[in-house]
Amino acid sequence: MTVLVTGSSGHLGEALMRTFRANGRAALGLDIIPGLFTDAIGSIADRALIARSLQGVDAVLHVATLHKPHVATHAPEAFVETNVRGTLILLEEAVRARVRAFVMTSTTSTLGDALKPPPGQPAAWIHERVAPVPKNIYGVTKTAAEDLCQLFHRNEGLASVVLRTSRFFPEGDDDPAARKAYADDNTKANEYLFRRVAIEDVVDAHLLAIERAPAVGFGKYIVSATTPFLPADCAALRVDAGAVVSLRAPGWQEEYARRGWRMVPSIDRVYDSALARQDLGWRPKWDFAAIVERLRATGDIRGPLARQIGLKGYHAERFEGAPYPVTGARG
Repeated sequence: MTVLVTGSSGHLGEALMRTFRANGRAALGLDIIPGLFTDAIGSIADRALIARSLQGVDAVLHVATLHKPHVATHAPEAFVETNVRGTLILLEEAVRARVRAFVMTSTTSTLGDALKPPPGQPAAWIHERVAPVPKNIYGVTKTAAEDLCQLFHRNEGLASVVLRTSRFFPEGDDDPAARKAYADDNTKANEYLFRRVAIEDVVDAHLLAIERAPAVGFGKYIVSATTPFLPADCAALRVDAGAVVSLRAPGWQEEYARRGWRMVPSIDRVYDSALARQDLGWRPKWDFAAIVERLRATGDIRGPLARQIGLKGYHAERFEGAPYPVTGARG
């Protein structure tokens, strides 16, 4: 099987390409930006390039996208061109090439305002039946791309899986208050409880999605580390998250105290990845307890693959005091 990986110069794209190459599997990397694992350079909205790249390809891992950090720096039309038109061209050419499986990387950001319950309300329990309420052009275009995948399954019979990934990027938090209040690894370790996933587990989900797509037909799945919480915990999570964590995932307090780390006082949403585990046979290895144990053993919450890839960023330029701009964002 030969796999086309779009966005191969990005964080997840490189992780996938590194994994394929390490395992001796045939894969073609495509990105608009050159990279160590990118074989074809160009836009996913270039139909001729996509048609050539799909020759002899059995499956597509569609990772390329304009991200949330680009909202402040790119016009809305650029999001439509890449995230919607680019996905449409890939789907059309995948059908022509008789590709057996199409997997699109989406994001929990599509859910937008559905992720933030009003003050005084329980934390939101987020599963696949929660309706998206996009709050910017990024969320709108990713939701549209998801719908295109479903349309091509229904109308063209293309086996298509959408993976809504939670946070896996290594860059710092875009919230200056969070950056000031917590060490970066402290923030990320906390997020494994409810909104983060290890890059190694994201790669595994994509590889399983390729294999299971023909049997699934069309599926949309949340990809996030297995949470220790239950829906019944949602009210308490909003008012005393630390107490719930101590109940559901004990054993973190000593390591946190040794490092001067703190648990977040309140959690406003929890991602539930049970359906991905059920339908795809996905078994994420890195939940909060495993991350704390790795931290205790190695002093680092990152695994080998994340360390190999390192920081990539989202822009060629650097922004003072922040990983990327968020104020005054379009959309």
